[in-house]
Formats: sequence, structure tokens, C-alpha cells
Amino acid sequence: MKYDVNYIRRQFPALSLKVNGYPAAFLDGPGGTQVPRRVIDAMVNYLLTANANAGGPFLTSQESDRIIGESRLALADFLGADPEEVSFGQNTTTLMFSLALALAREDGVQGAGQGDRHPVPSAGAKDGQRAGQGAGQGTRQGRRNEILVTQLDHEANRGPWEDLQALGFVVKEARIDPETCSVDLKDFEAKLSEKTRVAAFGYAANSVGTVSDVKEMTRLAHQAGALTVVDAVHYALHGPLDVKDLGVDFLLCSAYKFFGPHLGIFYGKKTVYEELPTYRLKVQSAEIPHRIETGTLNHEGIAGAREAVEFIADVGERFGFRGEKSGMEGPGPGEPLSRRQKVVAGMQAMEAYEQPLADYLRAELAAIRGVKIYGPPKGYRRTSTVSFTMEKLPSGKVSAALGEKGIFVWHGHFYASRLIEVLELERYGGLVRVGLSPYNTAEEVERLLQEVRRLS
Repeated sequence: MKYDVNYIRRQFPALSLKVNGYPAAFLDGPGGTQVPRRVIDAMVNYLLTANANAGGPFLTSQESDRIIGESRLALADFLGADPEEVSFGQNTTTLMFSLALALAREDGVQGAGQGDRHPVPSAGAKDGQRAGQGAGQGTRQGRRNEILVTQLDHEANRGPWEDLQALGFVVKEARIDPETCSVDLKDFEAKLSEKTRVAAFGYAANSVGTVSDVKEMTRLAHQAGALTVVDAVHYALHGPLDVKDLGVDFLLCSAYKFFGPHLGIFYGKKTVYEELPTYRLKVQSAEIPHRIETGTLNHEGIAGAREAVEFIADVGERFGFRGEKSGMEGPGPGEPLSRRQKVVAGMQAMEAYEQPLADYLRAELAAIRGVKIYGPPKGYRRTSTVSFTMEKLPSGKVSAALGEKGIFVWHGHFYASRLIEVLELERYGGLVRVGLSPYNTAEEVERLLQEVRRLS
């Protein structure tokens, strides 16, 4: 079937909102998508019928356990992972801090050359010296004490690693090419060494939409014996995830970026995750996937996240590509599509709808005097996120003026503050960011263009 945006829109109650008499145009997707009715219903149903803590012998607790287990299966299909490799947490940033602290431990997993584990032997401080006293000092001297980040990334995958400098780690930074807003792979490779413990990088830039070559970056990092930590928060809405194919050690994303509630999702490669020395209570399970999960989880959020995956699967079943065009082997004659196949098809269908709209928006914006587009040029992979500045107005005033007309866009650094510094965009107050989602329409794009022309 041809993609039917009206079918999609009917599932999102929030789209009926009006601002100053104008219908709301939710072009703020990179900051979080709207939520379909089925996700809301799943969360409400959990609270009405299964609201209990986990592990009890009574009905509501058993039902709660069942829902959480089914949600792990759904998110495993979303990620291309095994269910025991999928964990839940408060949000990606909190999970990233937990991961960083675990990997910093002296008894932690040190590297991952060609997928092998390299446990770090325990070593206490000697001569009264603290283990984290200065970069490369104390017990970390001569060990894998380096972490590589990039200039392109969200602070969630920079800040937790930079904080480890207080524990004696050295943080290096891979440059970007300012013209293409993409990671300089030669610089990335050059800064990897036998001392690199972790290479942390994003799948796609939430600021300008650049899609990085994660598979190649992972290969280079593993070749140096380092572990990989991938921030897939922005990418998760814009293409199928396949952690097995990528070969990554850890990958994190957030359900609220792909039609779900505020919930962090953590993937850990089984052979590495099983050895991860997380900080946890002594009564907490050390088994995966519970190893990094602390306290009582957001059960209703987990129920909603499963339904967000089912929404994507429904899009794939109705509007997805089949066979060779999808790049995915289909079922045999008379066999139904698996949920994983539907999810992949759904992600492809949504991007196939959004990308032409994004291309049109970029072309029309670029033709407006005083408007400058940021992001990779044609020939580079990018999401349907469009970022720009206006010569006459700071970005904050642009987004505020658009908001008065019911057009919701973000402005600023979006927690990708290092990129804004590198591009020297502080004088504009950062970027204006427009994010297309599967429920946005060509009419909404035209409304945006009309208002930007008026402001120019």
C-alpha cells in the first residue's frame, strides 16, 4: 500500500492541538515524538490491571513480570538483539553514567579486540597513592586509560567519559570536518591506540542529522582492542537498528524518540555485558539483563515502549517494502512476517516518506536570503532533520516567532554543545532545528517555509 500519512496522523491524539487558532505542526521530533493512542492505552492498562512490583507470587506481580518480559522481546526485535541483552533505565544519560562508572572500575572489562574480552586485573593503589590521581598516574599508568569521543556527539556520550578524567583517564577527541559535519575517520583512527579502553560515538547527530559510519568506526575501535559505546538516540527514529551486524559492544537509545514514553533502553553484547562490573545493591541480580537495572523500573513506561515497537511494526506491515527492495529476506509463501521484519519494513517506509520532504525543505530554505543550512551535503547519509541559521535573527527569536504560529521547532545546541563551538555558532544562539516525523505533512512544511520567508 502507498504510505498514508492520514492513517498515521489519526493515531496521534496530540495532533489536534491548536495554538492561537493555528493547527499545531509538531516539527520538534528530534526532541521527542508524539505518542500514538495505543501507547497511551498500554500504559493506562498496566496501571489499571498489573500495577505491582516484580517477582511476587500474586496475580498483579506475575502479570507485571509477563509484561516486562514481553517488552524485552519487543525491544530485542527493535534492536536486532537477544532479549537477555536488553535492559531498561531512567533515560540514556543516566544509563551512560552507570556504564561509564562500570567500565572505569579496576576489575572492569578493558578492551574488545575482535570481540574478545580483556578483563583488567585487580590492582589497588600503592604507596598511599589514589588510583585516580592525575591522568595516567597511579595504578592506571601504562594501562588502557584512554577514552575517545568525537566533536559531533551529544553530551550524554561525552560528559560521562570526560568526568572519568578525575579518576585518571585521558579523554581524546576525534575532529569533525566542518564542511560536512561528519567525523573525520582518519583522525578517529589516528587517535586510537593500545591504550584506548572505550571509543564512544553517536550513530546519528541530533544537531544536524549526520549518520556516521558506525560499522567502520566499530571495526577500527575493535582493531585497536577498544570497546565501543554507541549513542543511537537520534538514529533510532530514522532507520532499522541491527546491533549484531554493527558488532557494537554497547548501544543506548530512548523510547520517547520513537513514539514511546520517557524510558532509557540499553543494549550490551552478551559476552561483554556478562563481565561488566556494574555498581549495584548486594541483593540485586548480577545476571543480565538485570545487571545494570537498579531499583524498581518504570513498569508502565516499559509497557508503553513495547507498544511503540508494535506501532512501527504495524506501519511496516501496511506500508513496508518487500523482498529485494527492503534489503531483508522475506517469509516463505504463506508465512507471516515476523515482528522484526515488520519493524525493519516500518522504519524503511517512514524514512522513504520523510526524506523527500526533508530534501525539499532544505532546497527551499537554502534559496531564502540570509538562511544557511548546516549538515552533510548530498552523497552523505543523513536523517530527515534540517538545521539552519538566519543572518538577521538569533535562533531563539526564530523558534519563538514560529511557535506563535503553531509551528514547533527547537533552537540552541540540543546538548551537542561541542559541535556548536566548533562551528562557531554561539553568536546565533545555536541552530534552528526542524525534525520531520512520520506524521508530518507537506502542508506543514509549506507553512514553515512561508513563515521563514516572512522573517528573512
